[in-house]
Amino acid sequence: MSSFAHLHVHSEYSLLDGLARIPDLVAEAKAQGMPALALTDHGNMHGAIEFYKTAREGGVKPIIGCEVYCAQRTMHDRQPKLDSSPYHLTLLAADETGYRNLIKLVSKANLDGFYYRPRIDLNLLGQHSEGLVALSGCLGAQVPQLLLQGREEEAAQTIRWFHEVFGPERYFLELQDHQIQEQQKINRFLIDYGRCHGIPLVCTNDVHYVRQEDAEIQDILLCVQTGTRVADEKRMRMATEEFYLKSPEAMRAIFAELPDALSNTLRIAEQCNLTLEFGRTALPEFTIPAGYSAETYFQECTWQRFPERYPVVTQELKERVQEELDVVCHLGLAQYLLIVADFITWARNRGIMAEVRGSVGGSVIAYILGISDVDPILYNLPFERFLSSERREMPDIDT
Repeated sequence: MSSFAHLHVHSEYSLLDGLARIPDLVAEAKAQGMPALALTDHGNMHGAIEFYKTAREGGVKPIIGCEVYCAQRTMHDRQPKLDSSPYHLTLLAADETGYRNLIKLVSKANLDGFYYRPRIDLNLLGQHSEGLVALSGCLGAQVPQLLLQGREEEAAQTIRWFHEVFGPERYFLELQDHQIQEQQKINRFLIDYGRCHGIPLVCTNDVHYVRQEDAEIQDILLCVQTGTRVADEKRMRMATEEFYLKSPEAMRAIFAELPDALSNTLRIAEQCNLTLEFGRTALPEFTIPAGYSAETYFQECTWQRFPERYPVVTQELKERVQEELDVVCHLGLAQYLLIVADFITWARNRGIMAEVRGSVGGSVIAYILGISDVDPILYNLPFERFLSSERREMPDIDT
């Protein structure tokens, strides 16, 4: 069994920055005998599910994470130069709660905090830290940047904040060594501080490609990202060719004097036990009034609103509605249709256009509940195109 696992890894989903493809990363980790592997792409989780499935199939424990961008001030500040260079931070999901929090953070970073890059801030992180393991980060992280500026007390304050928020089991001082001089200075401080204050260390390699010989190709990728040429002297580039998926032996050689930092990679891997379930439809929770099931409430809502759409009632129409209700309840889809009706009503009440298309136009129930504005009786549209008791699949409501 390997004594090391990579916890800071970028795939091709770190767009125009990471070169490594997920199957190649997993295959190399497996070949090197690593029990686990993390994926921490820049500011996104696009590769999370592909990585999870590929790693599980390949016999490697997947750890889903993200190298998030953390605003120097708040995620809502947008002043040029001052707010265009956020700090880096490595986050790993230890369980389902952490996974949900990571999704929340990354979503808010892209939707609310985007300025040059998707950004969170410490306030938001503090609200969604449960279930997450935090590593202090690479050269671009807050602590290293403060240290490079000679602001050691502020760096120490930052470490204390993270240690307080995440606790002694979920915050680690991250050591990297890519033969870069600045890293040596930072590592000395982190090692001394960690030893003095009982904060655990962990060593990582900032993986951007699988094999060392891939460095040249990754360099070309950076040129594509920055619109420069390989021959340009002042362009952005990696400082060395050490950003690859190094073997456990190579990592042990680099951090030979820090066996705890090596073993802590496995300690973290053991902490991270996220299990994702596929093949099952997971619906949002819909609040059902006390005394009702989803099915009985769904039927009551339908019959209550029935006269609004059909003031003139025929026996044939009542039978059509009852048949549709029976099929929906038999398939266990009452809650789903209640959810759809709820968000469409919510939108329309706020002046937001919400229209549907597709086979849902054949449902009298959808018309009664306000999901669709098409009367299937008037146009003689069949319900069976939308739902059938013989088809075990989610209905098609294009909204």
